[in-house]
Amino acid sequence: MTFVNPFKLYAQHKKASEPARHAKRDWKKRNTPVSFSKTVLIICLLFLFLPLLVIIFYSFNESKDTTFTGVSFIWYQKLIFDSAPLWNSLLNSFIVAITSGIVATILGTLAAIGVSWYKFFGRGYLQTVSFLPMVLPEVIMGLSLLIFFSSIKMSLGLVTIFIAHTTFCLPFVYLMVTARVDEFDYSIIEASHDLGANERQTLFKVIIPAIMPGIVSGFMMSVTMSLEDYVITFLVSGPGSTTLPLYVYSMIRFGVSPVINSLSFVIILAICMITFVLRKGLKSFAASH
Repeated sequence: MTFVNPFKLYAQHKKASEPARHAKRDWKKRNTPVSFSKTVLIICLLFLFLPLLVIIFYSFNESKDTTFTGVSFIWYQKLIFDSAPLWNSLLNSFIVAITSGIVATILGTLAAIGVSWYKFFGRGYLQTVSFLPMVLPEVIMGLSLLIFFSSIKMSLGLVTIFIAHTTFCLPFVYLMVTARVDEFDYSIIEASHDLGANERQTLFKVIIPAIMPGIVSGFMMSVTMSLEDYVITFLVSGPGSTTLPLYVYSMIRFGVSPVINSLSFVIILAICMITFVLRKGLKSFAASH
């Protein structure tokens, strides 16, 4: 004999309320195959990803111009075996991006924690000034840094590029970590103090693990912005400090080689793999904390 749960039967036969039926009916009307929001979404996706698909397509083109003559890996071969200046510029870009990203992440994280949780004189002024590099035009910021380096008699090179990139990446890290800190439960810190942890132990074992997704996001943002920057890098660079954007822009005078398309595809693949791994890792890390 099978027992039938009366509450389950009631839930199955229970009619939806009048507002729920109206909401469902309105949603079906709005959820048409072609709508304005879907059209805008498709246009935005095409605007963002169609140039990447074109670059990938022409990286396998045998011809050097835009005329497609056949599938070939000749430009990947030239990228690997006959592009030493390009690899040197890419190496310089990665050195500057990684080092400036690490320093900007450390300073931005500590600044976000200190400004959010401690009250001191000039706190509001510091919060306002920290956003200036985000809103100032890159030309103004690059010229100001160039004048500063010239006034202290500092030779232009990778070091000045590193300082400049750290300066304009710092506010972005500060903003992303601050958003994470604002959602932090302060009772956890009080619990750690009740258990005998000092401020240093609380910082490294409680606060930083809890805001780690924001820290990693800020670091990735810094690396991305450093790799693609041209204006500030051009103004504060010196001999022997050519980065990838400077090298690519210098090639425009002679025509951009399809080798750049091959390198772009390689970078796209690497970024997609890193993003996928970090996305999975951050989800697991956030779930465990």
